[in-house]
Amino acid sequence: MTTLLSASGVSRAFGGLQALSLCNLDVEKGSITGLIGPNGSGKTTLFNVITGYVKPDAGTVTFNGQNITNARPDAVFSLGVGRTFQLTRIFSRISVLENMLIATQHDESWLRGLLRSKSSKTEVDNAMELLDFVGIAKLADLQAGALSYGQRKLLELAYVLVADPDVILLDEPAGGVNLTLINGIAEKIRTLNKAGKTFLIVEHNMEFVMSLCDSVTVMHQGSNLVTGTPAEVRANPLVLDAYLGGGDDGEDDLREAVASA
Repeated sequence: MTTLLSASGVSRAFGGLQALSLCNLDVEKGSITGLIGPNGSGKTTLFNVITGYVKPDAGTVTFNGQNITNARPDAVFSLGVGRTFQLTRIFSRISVLENMLIATQHDESWLRGLLRSKSSKTEVDNAMELLDFVGIAKLADLQAGALSYGQRKLLELAYVLVADPDVILLDEPAGGVNLTLINGIAEKIRTLNKAGKTFLIVEHNMEFVMSLCDSVTVMHQGSNLVTGTPAEVRANPLVLDAYLGGGDDGEDDLREAVASA
């Protein structure tokens, strides 16, 4: 397979905290790749380095053979790297459809007053098609702030899809979402993947990751610990040791999930 997105030797410190230390990650074109690890292992920091929100102290990030290290977030996005966030970022005081139409505007200062007049029928139709794909088209006229947390995650996914990115980075898509919506999100990811989209997913829900991903990279203390298929990761004792070493109250449950997923 062809490597579409790669981070090589990436390091980043925040004051005295070494968040990333010589971290490596390869995302193959057409794959669903999982990125897991205990809290504080550096997953979201690596996401932020890849998408330009954080500059690395060392290392390189390449996308489609192009060096994008230190590129601005808008430049990374325009190249075909879309992402969602652990805490959804939507415009809560405008409608679901208006949120989608913002994604078609190049200047986000053109918000509410000009949205409808500046959006063509083609853009509206495309937005509605994507809302229908994620299952919330009937909520198009609802104020986005009234959506449930799971529905906000679906809106954010649809928002990212407007730009038709080559690779989509999802930061905890199943976090805080009920089981029905989790299954729905997983099905949308599979459908998009079959259509050619590549995914990199950070997630704490081990069942979600193990049932969905082709390859999984485990991070621990800012570095790579294990990379392999879900079965290989599940069987590796280093993974359990990393989670058990975190000391969080919920780690026993996470250990059981890793072992049984």
